[in-house]
Amino acid sequence: MAKFCRYKKKAGAQVIAIQLSLDTEGFTYQKWGATQTCKSGDWVVYNNGETYTIDAETFSTTYKQVSPGVYAKTCFVWAEPATTSGAIKTKEGETHYKPGDYLVYNDVDKKDGYAVDAKTFNSLYELIE
Repeated sequence: MAKFCRYKKKAGAQVIAIQLSLDTEGFTYQKWGATQTCKSGDWVVYNNGETYTIDAETFSTTYKQVSPGVYAKTCFVWAEPATTSGAIKTKEGETHYKPGDYLVYNDVDKKDGYAVDAKTFNSLYELIE
């Protein structure tokens, strides 16, 4: 059985982000094997070569501004390697994963989750002992 552990973002692992503060119904896009939805108030994020959106409430509770347009994730995450293939429901849609990818949660109760491939996860996060 895979171990569920606490991690933090590595020093210097920052993102570029802008809030979608427009009078809009938002938009949809394809990523991680499914349709993702962004709504007014959500954040468009560029992270380590990838662009995606983050729910407004999640972003406000997990990121802090470092400088204009640059943010750092300040909360711990809980994660475990996936042992099977599947999909995890996210606030934006869903993310498909395969064995070895990490299932990552912004809370210990596994309510606000997403999946990240192992190479990316290991480059961005470090285990909290």
